[in-house]
Amino acid sequence: MIISMKKGATKEQIENVTRAIQALGYKPHINQGTERVIIGAIGDERGKERLSNLEVQPGVEKVIPILSPYKLASLETRTEPTVVDIGLGVKIGGKRLAIIAGPCAVESQDQIFEVASTIKECGAHMLRGGAFKPRTSPYSFQGLQEDGLILLAKARETYGIPIVTEVMDIAGIGVVSEYADCLQIGARNIQNFPLLKMVGKAKKPVLLKRGMSTTIDEFLMSAEYILSEGNSNVILCERGIRTFETSTRNTLDISAVPVLKSKTHLPVIVDPSHGTGHARYVAPMAYAAIAAGADGVMIEVHPRPEEALSDGPQSLKPDEFKTSMYTLEQIANAVGRKI
Repeated sequence: MIISMKKGATKEQIENVTRAIQALGYKPHINQGTERVIIGAIGDERGKERLSNLEVQPGVEKVIPILSPYKLASLETRTEPTVVDIGLGVKIGGKRLAIIAGPCAVESQDQIFEVASTIKECGAHMLRGGAFKPRTSPYSFQGLQEDGLILLAKARETYGIPIVTEVMDIAGIGVVSEYADCLQIGARNIQNFPLLKMVGKAKKPVLLKRGMSTTIDEFLMSAEYILSEGNSNVILCERGIRTFETSTRNTLDISAVPVLKSKTHLPVIVDPSHGTGHARYVAPMAYAAIAAGADGVMIEVHPRPEEALSDGPQSLKPDEFKTSMYTLEQIANAVGRKI
């Protein structure tokens, strides 16, 4: 249920309603809109009839049942788009698009510095790079781990660009949070609910990737786990789903962008690198994502993809990334956005 307060409701009235929600055994979540306050009451659906009595409380305009199972992620709870502040002047959501770029994995200081310099010069806003790598094979490169985090932090300090990197398990949240500006939850962990709860308690923005076989409603329910723990800074990332098609690594679901936009206030970005698995398809799908309404894209860039320790075939070379940025800017302008 959501409780819509009247325009001009006092702080005391809002606090009284919040206490009443708690007394009924629900958890209140307050959203401060431009004109009024909306309070979400999260808890057992079986007792929602009792919440309807709050309509008689001073300052309450109406009590509205929420139909979708994801209460906090729903547009029914918050109609204004969420803008996530990453830091260092970078925000995801709103009119300005976010361009996140970098290698699949941090391999060395020379490599990550070269990439950071290149993407910053081209106009990208965030540096991505895996320090801990969840790989299908135990014999594949698993990442530099904390040494990789240190190199990412050095790149941020040198080039003034925030970093996003993956956290793989609960034990790693502390060390990754110490270095990263944004915590990435990968596709394999989309329904690792204990992990989602713990990053929900962290004070860092979270980039949540859609799972390979995750429906859109399941995707939003995973976001709900994070939101329900008090972390409202969640970014959704479409990165392709597994289908019968073998021409690409995954099937990049561009239609997920407008569908998500019709269901949630959370920002939505697209990862065409993992979505296609082939560098030659990355730029066209990035263009399509922006045209479809995405709030940004995440693109893998490597100075020498042929030498990459992870996902070389899907990584753009620096000159290819520079060319794609020029076209992305044109498309952004055409749809009323900016880079």
